[in-house]
Amino acid sequence: MWDFPYGREEKKKYLLDAVVSVKDIVALGGEESNKLGTLPQETVDALYKAGLFAMKLPREAGGAEADPVTQIEVIEALSYINASVGWCVMIGATAVGWPAAFLPEKGFNIAFGEGVVPKCVTVSLPAGSTELIENTGDGYVVTGRWPYASGARHSEWIGAGIRMPDENSELGWKQMYAFFPTKQATIHDNWDVVGLRGTGSCDVSLDKTFVPSEFIYDVVDSRNLRGGPLYLLGRPGFVINEHAGLALGIARRALDEIVKIAKSKRRRIDPNTIAERSVFQRVVGELDLKLRATRHLCLDVFENAWNTVSTGEVPSHEQQNEMRATSLYATEIALDVVTKAFRYAGGSALHEGQVLQECLRDMNAAAQHFMVTDAAYESHGQTLLDISETLAKV
Repeated sequence: MWDFPYGREEKKKYLLDAVVSVKDIVALGGEESNKLGTLPQETVDALYKAGLFAMKLPREAGGAEADPVTQIEVIEALSYINASVGWCVMIGATAVGWPAAFLPEKGFNIAFGEGVVPKCVTVSLPAGSTELIENTGDGYVVTGRWPYASGARHSEWIGAGIRMPDENSELGWKQMYAFFPTKQATIHDNWDVVGLRGTGSCDVSLDKTFVPSEFIYDVVDSRNLRGGPLYLLGRPGFVINEHAGLALGIARRALDEIVKIAKSKRRRIDPNTIAERSVFQRVVGELDLKLRATRHLCLDVFENAWNTVSTGEVPSHEQQNEMRATSLYATEIALDVVTKAFRYAGGSALHEGQVLQECLRDMNAAAQHFMVTDAAYESHGQTLLDISETLAKV
């Protein structure tokens, strides 16, 4: 289906060229996605055909199995064009990569048999509960409602976090994932939001739906059955890099936009353009350096994580905390860049369809995700202070 090269640099070029190949259709679909509350089908089809949803898919399933640094750059490039598209690709790539790597063999052969690569979404929070089928042991009844199923209306399969009964756990349950056809779920039309409008992140639900055992999988405490070192990243390592890429892409678009605007825009009582004002020159210079420094930090941290898994090792607790804190930092820097760029654009940035107000809305929406909350700094600080174990017992 796709002919991804094996070499790392060649693979990166292939994927970034794929972004360029869909640039026009992604840009044209932006206004329609805001109106629809989901991506236009033409946009989804173009992204799929270009292989971008297969970025995190194991090679055995026909995917690119790209390293996390490459993923950051691809999501960054897409988010520069359209944040909702960058978001949907990051969710869709994880959603198909996880089950392809971790599903039991029988389930994998059914969902991915004969070279099929389905369009998938994932909702990680364990909002669903399970009940073991009596006397058969061949599956579970799943009931639950999961929020923020980005891209659900274009999906064919859903991976959803569930609470699996576990007597050995202090909580009485452990997190697993159920993988089921989208047609078995109810999609709730409740995505009426300020930012990331085009992601279509509706709630989905199941009501006493049978899910066979071969479609229950574990990405937390088990090793992957297919694929290489990428799938040793664990949580949050496997997903948190995406948030950094999204933030970097939105922020760079906002900064480029205000630089362009500033060269011709004047305040009513000021004969100089914004670009000719020393206060703006200082701000834009500082923001550029902050953004570039943050990008290098992100690439460095995730390169180190890639080096770890490339040796067959799972990232340490400290590395997991560092990766998450780094993506939170990128999110906060991006918020600063976008907010200041929006303000310097003046009242014209308020209007619907203006790039800077879309960047402002989308970046603030992205920053609400639980993966980039302040808790990430706390965890990183605990590891630096070597008090994680103590606090865990409190």
